Amino acid sequence: MTTFNAEISAGSLLPLESRRVAKLLLSLPDEAAWQHAIEVENILQKKTVATARRQATLLRRRLSTLDAQAWQMITERESEVVNQLLLAAAVKHSQLLGDFMRLVYANRQRRLEPNLTPLDWHDFLTECAHHDAAVADWSESTKAKLFQVIVRILAEAKYLQNPRSMKLTPPSLHPAVRSYLRSHHEDYALECMERAI
Repeated sequence: MTTFNAEISAGSLLPLESRRVAKLLLSLPDEAAWQHAIEVENILQKKTVATARRQATLLRRRLSTLDAQAWQMITERESEVVNQLLLAAAVKHSQLLGDFMRLVYANRQRRLEPNLTPLDWHDFLTECAHHDAAVADWSESTKAKLFQVIVRILAEAKYLQNPRSMKLTPPSLHPAVRSYLRSHHEDYALECMERAI
């Protein structure tokens, strides 16, 4: 099994869609109900069934790293809490994102360097390929797409000012999110998110 996967390229945090998927997961749908909600009701409001299916699959896998308590928070709380919980789920689902935050973002922060750069991504992927040979087989377009999505995720979670400038703007972790992650012993997610602050 590979350490890193490119599945994160299917979408950034997608808070609106994630809220809808979290609400659906709280109803404990069977496969038929899930399929009906995504493909017939089109709860994600996508133009094609294929797009709805792909994003729903990504969000289900991501949100399945959390529990019903977090899903409830995602459906009910303010955007800061929602986005930070979605970031925690994305980190748990994608070690590529987590390690990038833990190693690259946090290192830039520590050295008081104001921005991420594409070179950071190139160097990081070179290092990843030493731990997981599959990374070396990714196409240049896949690598570029992954970087684009990770930058967008960090911007949505307020770790970057915006995707264009890539200026570091680390937020403070919301007490409700910190409390949830600590009570669930989510040490890796906490390390990724707090080390980068």
